[in-house]
Amino acid sequence: MSAAARRNRADWEREAVAYERRHGTGLGRSGGMVWGLWHLPESRLGVLDEVRGKDVLELGCGAARWSVALAGRGARVTGLDVSPRRLAQARAVAERAHARVRFLEASAEAVPLPDESFDLIFCDWGAMTFCDPYRTVPEAARLLRPGGLFAFSNASPLRSICLDRRRDRIGRTIRYDYFGLHRIDYPEGVEFQLTYADWVRLFLASGLRLEGLLETRPPVGARSRYLRLRQDDWGRRFPLEVIWKLRKPAEPAARARPSKS
Repeated sequence: MSAAARRNRADWEREAVAYERRHGTGLGRSGGMVWGLWHLPESRLGVLDEVRGKDVLELGCGAARWSVALAGRGARVTGLDVSPRRLAQARAVAERAHARVRFLEASAEAVPLPDESFDLIFCDWGAMTFCDPYRTVPEAARLLRPGGLFAFSNASPLRSICLDRRRDRIGRTIRYDYFGLHRIDYPEGVEFQLTYADWVRLFLASGLRLEGLLETRPPVGARSRYLRLRQDDWGRRFPLEVIWKLRKPAEPAARARPSKS
């Protein structure tokens, strides 16, 4: 496990109880299948494929409300998280819902499962925020079956260069360089981010095809429990979070034939 993953695991172990106390009730009322900071419903965004009968992996499942909801729709779900305390919470949530979910304690940077194990891999501000994408994206591509979908939400690169990382405040001033984005150290842990071009280059190098990019925008008047005051308003004017949608081609791309002279 990388040093960043160990640091983030320690932070989640400290924060697991407090985080669930702050956010668990709201997530429970949402029914689980909601995206991002403003709990935008999957039924409206339509990011995922049909899940019934599919093998699904959630990267950084936390208390696993997404996983439990997908299991209720007929998916065979594995919830992965690096934090034992978060997995204990996940097992409790699944037990209360009588949902059959397999849980795995591991880092998304190195998943101890065979190649082509899943039809769908997804993440909602989980491991794709806290793990190195140069490890997680190739790993997700390895684990996907041909034709499979990989979808995840995380911060917009614009948010990453405008956020005051020590005071957790955001404004219209660019505070950090855009080029060279990768590891971002906060007082409590480590996050990762890339430029848009670097994300796309990484996807292509990993054998994934970009199907869509959604820059989410909160409804007027919406307030997120995850954000400080005024960040919601910023998110209505500028992209604060994004959702990437990627596909592993069903067949290898055909090589171009040499042209005749």
